[in-house]
Order: sequence, then C-alpha cells, then structure tokens
Amino acid sequence: MAAAGLAEQHRAAIADAAAEKGFEVSFFETEEAAAAAAEEAEILFSTSGELAGRAKELCWQCTPYAGVNQFPPGIFASAEAVLTNSAGAYGVTISEHIVMVTLELLRRQMEYTGIVSRRGWVRSLPVRSICGSRVLLLGTGDIGQESARRLRAFRPACLTGINTTGANPGGLFDRTEPIDRLDALLPETDLLILSLPGTEKTRHILGAERLRLLPDGAVIVNVGRGMSIDEAALEPELRSGRLSAALDVFETEPLPADSSLWECPNLLLTPHVAGNMTLPWTVDRIVAMFLENFERYCAGQPLLRQVDLERGY
Repeated sequence: MAAAGLAEQHRAAIADAAAEKGFEVSFFETEEAAAAAAEEAEILFSTSGELAGRAKELCWQCTPYAGVNQFPPGIFASAEAVLTNSAGAYGVTISEHIVMVTLELLRRQMEYTGIVSRRGWVRSLPVRSICGSRVLLLGTGDIGQESARRLRAFRPACLTGINTTGANPGGLFDRTEPIDRLDALLPETDLLILSLPGTEKTRHILGAERLRLLPDGAVIVNVGRGMSIDEAALEPELRSGRLSAALDVFETEPLPADSSLWECPNLLLTPHVAGNMTLPWTVDRIVAMFLENFERYCAGQPLLRQVDLERGY
C-alpha cells in the first residue's frame, strides 16, 4: 500500500524494494479505493486514520506526514500495529517558509504589494531586520533546527530554543531552555516561531496572558499546529497593531469563509502550505525514509520514528 501523489520513480523504488523482499504492493489514488485492500494489508504507507481502523492484519503504518493528529489512541484495528511518521522530511521546506514570511512581515511586503497594485510609488515605509533581533524558537526538532541554521546567517542577536528538556540539539542554538522558562523569555523576544505538535499540552500554549508578555512589535510565526495559539486572544493584538503574525495553521481548517481572520490586519495568512508534499525534495526524503524503515522491518529491527499515540508524537 502506498500514498497517493507519489511520482513514478517513487512508486518504482517502492515496488522494487517490495518485490525483492517478497511483498506485493498496491498503489491507490484515494482512500476509498484502498479500503478493501487495507483490510488484509500488513504495511500501510498512508496518512489515513480511516484505513488504520480497517486494517485487521496491520503490523506497521508509515504516515508521510510528520503530524499524527488523525491517529488518536485506540484507532488501530490491529493490536500489533506500530505507527511511524516522516518527521525529518519537512524541515527544509518549512524553514524556508519561515524565512520567507518573516522577511515579508519585517520588510512590509504586504503593504508594498498593495501600494504597487494601485500603481503607487511609496518608498518610505520603515522596515526591520532579522539582524539584531531576539529569536525564540518554541520547538527544537527538525523544523526548529533547520530554521536555526538559516536564521543564523542573518546575524540575530540571539537564537534561543525551548523544548521539554533544555537540550541543545546539534549545538545550533545560542542557548536552550526548558518549557517552564517560556514566560520569562517572552518579554525579550522579537521573533517567536512555533513548530509544536498538536497535543493537549500544547493547546493554547500561547494564550492571552502570554501574548501580553511579548514586547510591542513582536512577530509570531506558527507552522506547527493551529491549536497552539488562542486565535481569539491573538486577533485583538493584531488589530491594535501591537503584534504581527504569519499563520500557516489554524484551530479550524480549512479556515471558515466567515472567519474574521481573513481580513485581519498585520496578519500574513497561508493555507497550511509550509510543509505539504509539493516540494520534490520533501517527497524524495519521505520515500527514502520509508524504504530505510522497510529494510529494518524486513530484518526484524526496531523501526525509526515510532510514534507514541498517547503523547501524540
């Protein structure tokens, strides 16, 4: 079984690996088309939680996504099933998105686009720089690390990472702090980047009180899960002009057509495109990681990137 949207070379690589190990592989373009075959599948390469609930013989499902919100505890029909994700494939594309939207906000690109669309010629909008800015990355996994690598080139005043342990992966951050230090760090943050998984512990981790801790002019970029930010609390801060934000993820997706966020000033809105499978490099990496784990599966070795469904990542 394999995910839809794979290029021909990806399908060929998966089919060749399967045949070499004596497996039969079937490719389906839709969840509905795969439903019957999933009931007897040993391995699923799919984002679908629905198929996981059908696959009574399942031993391993790999989701091409990094997020696993569609796999709550107890979803698997098979008690033997193990879930792995594709964390590690999205850092490149998402970190580039982070740099893009950060620069758009700091350089006032949305406003200049509006000026030019009216055939105006204004050159005097004050702009800001990542250089000298205090950057706080809430989440230091693959996305946080790839972002730190890129942001370092802009010479920020400091790159601070926050995670559950305070560890500094790869030594990429000037300092790292445990999550209980968040409140103390927010007042000294010019650019806040969130790349958190969606769990009960991260729900509204940035609420009204913490938003008020950010200094005037701070920029927020969220590429993790929409549930991390209390949108009702954020919107007044944006409308007042005290804060600005780039949101790629939202509490409800798709964002409802009647949401006031569509017209909210100081908000750069993108429709959850920072980390999807539209960059060929990302898909190449996802397939390579799946094939690496397939070799381990056939050899009886522990799989990499196993997900703890209780923790949600």
